Amino acid sequence: MAIKKHRVLVFPAGTEIAMEIWNALKNCKDFELIGATSADDHSKMVFQRLFTNLPFVDDPGFIDAINNVTDLCDADFIYPAHDSVLLKLTENQRDIKARVVTSPLQTVRTCRNKSMTYKYLADFDCEFLPEVYEDTSQITEYPIFAKPAVGQGSEGARLIYDHCEFLELANGDREYTFCEYLPGDEFTVDCFTDRHGKLRYIGQRTRERIRNGISVRSEFVPTENCVYKMAHELNERFYFTGAWFFQIKTSKDFKYKLLEVAPRIAGTMGLSRNKGINLPLLTLYDMLEIDVDIINNRNKLLVDRALISRYRSNIDYTCVYVDFDDTLLLKGKVNPFLIAFLYQARDKGKRLYLLTRHHGDIFEDLKKNAISLLLFNGIISLNEDEEKSDYIMGDAIFIDDSYVQRKKVHEECGVPVFDLDMVESLFDWSA
Repeated sequence: MAIKKHRVLVFPAGTEIAMEIWNALKNCKDFELIGATSADDHSKMVFQRLFTNLPFVDDPGFIDAINNVTDLCDADFIYPAHDSVLLKLTENQRDIKARVVTSPLQTVRTCRNKSMTYKYLADFDCEFLPEVYEDTSQITEYPIFAKPAVGQGSEGARLIYDHCEFLELANGDREYTFCEYLPGDEFTVDCFTDRHGKLRYIGQRTRERIRNGISVRSEFVPTENCVYKMAHELNERFYFTGAWFFQIKTSKDFKYKLLEVAPRIAGTMGLSRNKGINLPLLTLYDMLEIDVDIINNRNKLLVDRALISRYRSNIDYTCVYVDFDDTLLLKGKVNPFLIAFLYQARDKGKRLYLLTRHHGDIFEDLKKNAISLLLFNGIISLNEDEEKSDYIMGDAIFIDDSYVQRKKVHEECGVPVFDLDMVESLFDWSA
């Protein structure tokens, strides 16, 4: 079924949550992504259209500013990419011109504060709640666990080893939630609830390596029956719309206890997405009242995340000259990274020339490696006594694995030259 193309404003556009939303929606024909940010961050590398220098979420002028951006880009939806932004936009939905991708306000407000979450669920006698301490008289043994009541990930979490540490935090300026120490394994459970309140997806994944409060190594494990029941009970106690998740940890007696619940996208939900469950996309379709089916490949999948480098260059060129042996063809196979760049350059209107001293039949070897002749504006085969520099003209760049060739071209033609490890700086990552 064809639907109107909707514009989706992602704010703040530089968080890990925003990066997952971008990855999930950048290739979807039904949505156009636009970014907005208060900080000078990575969003400028990936969003083709980006609004910068917005006030921070606690600024008195934030709502007016986000509405101004909404008007300028004619956004249909605002996708919050931070917990505080999610709460602020949900609280002010009536005054915001675009529809906020969110759950009901009471759910968002309760989940934003871990102490509120525990107190709310305690009224239902939920068995999966950890023991929570409000004063030292309740504590029978140390260590106990302290976590900021308002925060995200494992940021600010710490073990408390005695009464003095407890009182120091309890009497400080920041609100903490104190609960029993859970020494076992930690998991995140990705979920999706449709607009009818039906819990459509549950995926339990590990949190094997944590960096800056974010799970950077994770893989799916079979969802245990008790976790399955926990997800359904949470779905009954809260009113969720679309994607949400909760985190659990095992106690010393090997029982799963709840750490937190969040009615938003998680940065590592890309693991679910790569099994076929695109949670940011499913959420938008559900908000448009489009019924969705979920295809789960159920394959074993591990994600390990590290810092990614994206570059922006001021090099202006109209032509790309590229070598074949040990460059476009690397270790006997097509260089996938380089061929991807060449297709992108072609799509941007650049002229591509294959410049080679290949000893075989270059046309036959291109065909054998399924490289189309149509990719190139010209194929230049050189004799041994000819110089590549003699064929390079205009505003060009030159890609070759040979330092000698790059040096000669750079000196004689005055054009930028690139080894294979430099091609990543030529990519345009924006979508």
